[in-house]
Amino acid sequence: MKTKALVLLLQLLLLFPFSALAQKNAQTKAGLAPLIPLKDFFRNPVKVAYQISPNGEYLAFMQPWENRLNVFVEKIGTGQATRVTSAKARDIAGYAWKGDNRIVYVQDTGGDENFRLYAVSIDGSNPKDLTPFEKVRAQIIDELKQNPNEILVGLNKRMPQVFDVYRINVNTGEMQMVAENPGNYTGWGTDWDGKLRIAITTDGVNSTLLFRNSETEKFAPLVTTSFKETIAPLLFTADNRQLYVATNIGRDKTAIVKYDVENKKELEKIFEHPEVDVTNLLSSRKRRVITGVSFTTDKTQYHFIDKQRADLQKDLERRLPGFEVRLAGCNDNEDKCLVRTFTDRSRGSYYFYDLKSKDFRKLADISPWLNDQDLAPMKPIKYQSRDGLTINGYLTLPKGVAARNLPVVVNPHGGPWYRDQWGYNPEVQFLANRGYAVLQVNFRGSTGYGRKFWEASFKQWGKAMQDDITDGVQWLIKQGIADPKRIGIYGGSYGGYATLAGLVYTPELYAAGVDYVGVSNLFTFMKSIPPYWKPYLEMLYEMVGHPEKEKDLLTAASPVFHSDKIKVPLLIAQGANDPRVNKAESDQMVEALKKRGIEVPYIVKANEGHGFANEENRFEFYRAMEEFLGKHLGGRVEKASD
Repeated sequence: MKTKALVLLLQLLLLFPFSALAQKNAQTKAGLAPLIPLKDFFRNPVKVAYQISPNGEYLAFMQPWENRLNVFVEKIGTGQATRVTSAKARDIAGYAWKGDNRIVYVQDTGGDENFRLYAVSIDGSNPKDLTPFEKVRAQIIDELKQNPNEILVGLNKRMPQVFDVYRINVNTGEMQMVAENPGNYTGWGTDWDGKLRIAITTDGVNSTLLFRNSETEKFAPLVTTSFKETIAPLLFTADNRQLYVATNIGRDKTAIVKYDVENKKELEKIFEHPEVDVTNLLSSRKRRVITGVSFTTDKTQYHFIDKQRADLQKDLERRLPGFEVRLAGCNDNEDKCLVRTFTDRSRGSYYFYDLKSKDFRKLADISPWLNDQDLAPMKPIKYQSRDGLTINGYLTLPKGVAARNLPVVVNPHGGPWYRDQWGYNPEVQFLANRGYAVLQVNFRGSTGYGRKFWEASFKQWGKAMQDDITDGVQWLIKQGIADPKRIGIYGGSYGGYATLAGLVYTPELYAAGVDYVGVSNLFTFMKSIPPYWKPYLEMLYEMVGHPEKEKDLLTAASPVFHSDKIKVPLLIAQGANDPRVNKAESDQMVEALKKRGIEVPYIVKANEGHGFANEENRFEFYRAMEEFLGKHLGGRVEKASD
């Protein structure tokens, strides 16, 4: 251990001359916000995921028990909660009300994402494993709110690649198949009455939206598009005869439109935004009306088309000034609601609102131990890529020091067809509290910016996508914010790939990297994807590259084949049961580096999958990352407790 510590110290001294170290230490000690305990960022919340019962008489929420998030139920006004689940190995992954007296919830084993569906009564009685099958994944298709006893569930127990639809009794576990997948259906949809009326098929690169007027009829095609075009069904009209869809057919930015299923054409544009995609439609189930849309520019925005919903939002924002305010659910009568607040510096709180009596009260602060005054604002930024694209992102600067010559952690998001958004992020706030400027980049391919921006990422792993991240780093250096000798990169999933790619393709740019469940070899990654991703494999080939037809492309874009280019320290973390990015992805990179005599710290958790869900594993990983970055970038490190 002493030898390893000495080697790390020598590496640190080689990376940072004494003058730079002195400057760095003076800066980190002067003026920064109080050092917040690491566990305060990553511990389980006090209470979270509140839901109200259909009759409006009960609240359910998740709360820690035995260090795991479990479901609790309390009658409104009593303040006395009953724990109804007993998870000890892993947090409950999600839950929902099923009628007024039953809760359904999902849970996997060790992060394998083969979720099982369970049910339990609100007094904790009659627990049922509704899908007691090994290596089978359950997907809730429709909770059937109008039916207190049954639920529609997709299961891939007959064929691992595709999901059939079953009607399951949540009290007895009785199960009946209601739709058998012919082998190419990738999605199902129901109308307001819970009838199975929509299906989506794929041949790998082309999708077809299918429709039927009743469950006694056969599905018939409405429209076929390439995967580059979107026509996603969102909701039926009140009479269950037409559809509201999100589509980019004939446009770059996805819009929400009303669609005529008889004549197979757009009837009416509901909302479109010139800069970003719009895919989220708001509605009232009680009144069967659409009420508005939400979309994300720098922050989440609303456009209301229903006065009642618009007035409610104004009322909530008046009551809770200074916060982002979300309607988090209502009872069936829509006269009792849950409200959630948050900011970029706070996980926020939950509130209960009785719209008739005007009873408005706080239910819980999610993480009351965090003081938002000690945390750092997240600022939207824009810059130009080297080929002229506008790249959006976010910059979070450590509080209490000048934005000059700072150590930086670049934090590319996963996906990669995803995007970062404004709001509280525990990783970002943790790193900023340790003294780092944190750069998040919505590089090309990030979703929400239109079809052209998305398609610009095709077959650009390690190339233009990575260049967008590099250009963001260079922008920070030109602004004088970043110390060019103290820039690190950290990300998970595709962000882990981008970390490895950054160290391989721009080795002079970074002083250290942290790869969290990241892809290292595009060939083995595509071979080891979960079986239910297989219908999309041809699409993946078009977006990333074909392992046989474009072998040179994928070889060039796979960091494991270029590990000799890595010149700086690297920390790797991996879940042993990861079904998306197999453990072999991290093993290969560790082995390649060790062959060169490089000792790479490697954290593997036997009870985790694609990311660490268990609290104690999060603590271990972020503690290792804090110490690792502190040694190689110079940020603050919490003193180890006795």
